[in-house]
Amino acid sequence: MIWIIIFWTSIFLLLYSYFFYPVLIRFLAGNKQTNHIVYSDNKDMPGISVIMPVYNEEKVLENKINSIYATSFPAEKMEVIVGSDGSSDRTKEILQELKEKLTNFSYYHSDIRRGKPNVLNQLVLKAKGDILIITDANVLLNESTITGLVKHFKNPEIGLVDSRMMSKGIKKNGISRQESAYISMEVNLKHHEGLVWGTMMGPFGGCFAMRKNLFTPVPKNFLVDDFFLNLNVLKNRKRSINEMEATVSEDVSNILSEEFRRKSRIAAGSFQNLSYYSGLLWPPFTSLSFSFFSHKILRWFGPLLLILIIISNVFIFRKNMIYMYSIYLEGILFVIAIIDLIVSRFNKHIVFFRFVTHFFSMNLALSLGLIKFIKGIKSNVWEPTKRNQ
Repeated sequence: MIWIIIFWTSIFLLLYSYFFYPVLIRFLAGNKQTNHIVYSDNKDMPGISVIMPVYNEEKVLENKINSIYATSFPAEKMEVIVGSDGSSDRTKEILQELKEKLTNFSYYHSDIRRGKPNVLNQLVLKAKGDILIITDANVLLNESTITGLVKHFKNPEIGLVDSRMMSKGIKKNGISRQESAYISMEVNLKHHEGLVWGTMMGPFGGCFAMRKNLFTPVPKNFLVDDFFLNLNVLKNRKRSINEMEATVSEDVSNILSEEFRRKSRIAAGSFQNLSYYSGLLWPPFTSLSFSFFSHKILRWFGPLLLILIIISNVFIFRKNMIYMYSIYLEGILFVIAIIDLIVSRFNKHIVFFRFVTHFFSMNLALSLGLIKFIKGIKSNVWEPTKRNQ
């Protein structure tokens, strides 16, 4: 009996996080409107500081900074601060060239790599703006991105605003199509969370805005700074939302091994944040604890749920034809993933098979991230994901 309970409970929790919760939050969002207390005139906008830690970004750096200065946000109310974290390519030279021709632009270069969060902490200390725009070098802005983010801060209840990530470079091979579908699903889920309770669970990190007075230094060994800052905003009882009209574009990941490496790092950082902000789960059934548990924590422990489903199924598969069919289905899904990995080497790509592989890969990365967290993380220095895959 206990194995039957474990089996169905694990299935329900897994389906709840990926399907039932998104449907529920979309239903609750209904016809709710986004924040309407906004700046309507650029002249009224607060001063902002665009913060960007970089490492070996010579391929994209100039285009990115040009996209910042090409926005409609008033130039006189904006400063751009870039921190080069031990870059060994032409990043430093490009920054110097840009400094000579741009206004309100400054950069800092370190010969020693310290990790993105540590650079971010240093840059924020130098920032003069009331609002921080924290962004990555490979994420391009459009003309209205910054204005779309900053306008919401007229509402004193708003603490953080995320942009809408638009994937580019989707290919038939690799995992870009599957990754783009997952990102799109997450964008909508986070948008609905923001609409219903103002508890958007984590900006994508490529470009988001927050109040400087809500910034708290990211611990020096933490791997996921954006979610750390987001949870701190929510801890301070301010709202975190997504602005769907403030779009940015990013080359979506296409190489499975690269995405696996990135997701395992994010997973390890997620467990760091869970440990640090576990108090947000109490009291239970508040909008914050409910979102945190339903959207994030259940997914982080998805690998454990999958293991429990398989183990319990082994003990009960003789009790009913349903359990026998379910164990066959589990075996088929594993075989599909293996076949997909094999045929991909011959440049054959089956969309459904690749979705199965992508799902298993994500959960394997979560498992590895948990192991890294348990072992202890002493440094937040990592190699960025390859660009333009």
